[in-house]
Amino acid sequence: MDKSQQRNKGHWEHFPHEADMGIRGIGPTLEEALAQAAVALTAVITDPDKVLPKETVTITAADPDPELLFVDFLNAVIFEMADRRMLFGEFHVVLDDGRLTAAARGEAVDVERHQPAVEVKGATYTGLAVKRLEDGSWLAQCIVDV
Repeated sequence: MDKSQQRNKGHWEHFPHEADMGIRGIGPTLEEALAQAAVALTAVITDPDKVLPKETVTITAADPDPELLFVDFLNAVIFEMADRRMLFGEFHVVLDDGRLTAAARGEAVDVERHQPAVEVKGATYTGLAVKRLEDGSWLAQCIVDV
């Protein structure tokens, strides 16, 4: 995928960080970068492509600071996955004046099919960045505790 295609389509990445894992979402909008970071979070646990979009869960967070909002959002995703024993492979994020609403689509954990690698304990402020990049795309990243 060339750089112009990457700018027009969001994607996620992992980056190494000692015993934990860095997650990064990049997208043409802040909403897409946040959604891609949430997919990266799922990818720490399992292949997001193996998670079927059978059920939609609404996840909310609110904070006027975009970085704090991002961490709150990821921690809400982690809570919902643990509480509901679900994995989410798709996210649609809407931002409105410091309030985030996400439609997380996924299914109950199927240990045989999903083969969960680790449990994510929480999103941290380490490596935290939410910003617009030089090419106009958005980046949302942090380290998650595994």
